[in-house]
Amino acid sequence: MPKVIISDTSCLILLSQIGELDILRKVYGTVAITADILSEFDEEIPAWIEVLKVKDLQRQRILQTQIDLGEASAIALALESDNATLILDDLKARRLAEKLQLNVTGTVGVMIRAKHMGIIPSIKPFLTEIKQTKFRVSNELEAMALKIAGEI
Repeated sequence: MPKVIISDTSCLILLSQIGELDILRKVYGTVAITADILSEFDEEIPAWIEVLKVKDLQRQRILQTQIDLGEASAIALALESDNATLILDDLKARRLAEKLQLNVTGTVGVMIRAKHMGIIPSIKPFLTEIKQTKFRVSNELEAMALKIAGEI
């Protein structure tokens, strides 16, 4: 398992909206965020989410010229961490993180991992709930996720 799991705001908001934020703890134990992500999340965080400081703010500012503040801070923190995994849902941010050779997953990937670990019996009900929020899940992503989870 990676040493540091860094979540962007979208995963926190989405899981909070469907009442399943604790899945992150069950899958990863401790999850890290930055102060910028905490500010964007704008909710009280549980004790298992730690707020870490980005050391190289210049790098973060450069990343911000391409992606949003929270995502830039998450990627900057991952670049400063050994063996980090980023939870990013924004496609542009994911592509940038992958170009920087960082490990990336998304909220749907977290749900698949939870299923494989036996934490949840099925991802399908969660995908249904997620689709009722403002979060977009394409039919292609849903089909791929269900296949990976062994549900189709």
